[in-house]
Amino acid sequence: MRTLFLSPRITATGKALAVAAVRRGMRTSTLYDRRVPEDSQGVPGGSLYAGPLFADAVAGDLGLGLLEAPEAWLAGLPLELTSRRIELTTVAEARGLRRPAFVKPPNDKSFPARVYPDGSGLPGPDAVEDDTPVLVSDIVTFTAEYRLFLLDGAVVAGSRYAVGGELDVAPLEEDPCREQILAFAARLDPAALPSAIVVDVGSVDGDWAVIEANAAWASGHYASDEDAVLDVVLRAARPRGEIPARDTGFL
Repeated sequence: MRTLFLSPRITATGKALAVAAVRRGMRTSTLYDRRVPEDSQGVPGGSLYAGPLFADAVAGDLGLGLLEAPEAWLAGLPLELTSRRIELTTVAEARGLRRPAFVKPPNDKSFPARVYPDGSGLPGPDAVEDDTPVLVSDIVTFTAEYRLFLLDGAVVAGSRYAVGGELDVAPLEEDPCREQILAFAARLDPAALPSAIVVDVGSVDGDWAVIEANAAWASGHYASDEDAVLDVVLRAARPRGEIPARDTGFL
């Protein structure tokens, strides 16, 4: 029997995934701190839904492998897929910026992802180590934003989550742009991403663009079908011995 482990920070997505897991006969278990009980360590068939910091602390004791996109993936996409220039650099280099830019860590939340007027507003070396990787991108305005859950490169669940920068949630199936979004997502190279991943996309000046990639085991589902989302999470966070060769580079 598989077990879905959850962090003590209960979210709407965590609750929805727990219900979906029980519905298919799985067990659920909430970890109340970062010390994993001995009877939960290395449980066969385990999986995890949790934030990056908590997941990083408990995944080893749980015996889980966590899949995420390469740090350079977004910066390596062609301009026709991003609609903006994006560079992967270090926070030390980014502190020298003398122009406004959107700056974010690629795969964690070590500091706030937002528009910085220049590099002087970034956290100093006392807060973030100089060699911390960051993505620096041109500033664009997304008129609508969508979250897509992918398995083997195919979108299995999705949701709109913002319009005009404001929260506006609706299932992808009900959105008039659904077919355009699916066609755009099909242009992404599945070999460049883990077999289970989340990709956010948005519309910019009438074109579609990739916003970012996120780990499925830490992403909110908004109005996506929770059963399909659970399928992606179970693939993205599973026992290390179950990770196929094609995914080992994304651990």
